[in-house]
Amino acid sequence: MRQVAIYGKGGIGKSTTTQNLTSGLATMGKQVMVVGCDPKADSTRLLLGGLAQKSVLDTLREEGEDVELDSILKDGFGKIRCVESGGPEPGVGCAGRGIITSINMLEQLGAYTDDLDYVFYDVLGDVVCGGFAMPIREGKAQEIYIVASGEMMALYAANNISKGIQKYAKSGGVRLGGIICNSRKVENEYELLDAFAKELGSQLIHFVPRSPMVTKAEINKQTVIQFDPKAEQAEEYRQLASKIDGNDMFVVPKPMSQEKLEEILMQYGLVD
Repeated sequence: MRQVAIYGKGGIGKSTTTQNLTSGLATMGKQVMVVGCDPKADSTRLLLGGLAQKSVLDTLREEGEDVELDSILKDGFGKIRCVESGGPEPGVGCAGRGIITSINMLEQLGAYTDDLDYVFYDVLGDVVCGGFAMPIREGKAQEIYIVASGEMMALYAANNISKGIQKYAKSGGVRLGGIICNSRKVENEYELLDAFAKELGSQLIHFVPRSPMVTKAEINKQTVIQFDPKAEQAEEYRQLASKIDGNDMFVVPKPMSQEKLEEILMQYGLVD
């Protein structure tokens, strides 16, 4: 069983990317579980056809400690098992605790079955401290993929996430599997992301082009592969899934200094 965490700047498209690529893995016959690690509990919406998945923390608040697995785990598209950690009531407590509580609960209830090929953790924003770092700090996720684009702040965030991975790699087996570009149609975007990934000692594992098909599918509360499996964008997500499935390049990243990062940004025209 491969345990994978998806990180990236807030709003970069981690949840969309995770749900679409896991759909690709499911159509390859893989058994997959997706654990949403965002208090908004929207990491599995497309897989469940828009169904508002009841989060682990909400279930615990309403039902107490005596929770059944089927009350927090629902099967979605391609029989992908869907769980949402949820978060505390607004203004109360640490949202990162929800991830720790959820993963511990899933372990206790036997969710990590032997037939699983993959568990994906869709992690909030670019936070690599506290509870949000739990999937990599506790060795739950052995491989990390960072979703980025050619935008400056997305690359700053990706570099900071790499610092977190480097830190936790010293005490565990976590490794960076690559950068996923969720394109924003920035000039020289592919070349920039490729150079950025190589500077980290990693790879640009796939460049996902921007497409209105993603929005159409989301409006219909589906992943692209479910909404229109013959679409070009569906093939892009199948390629991403196949590349991750066959990936054997896992590294301890070498984060850049601020100066080096800005040098790369200048080289590809993001900074005058």
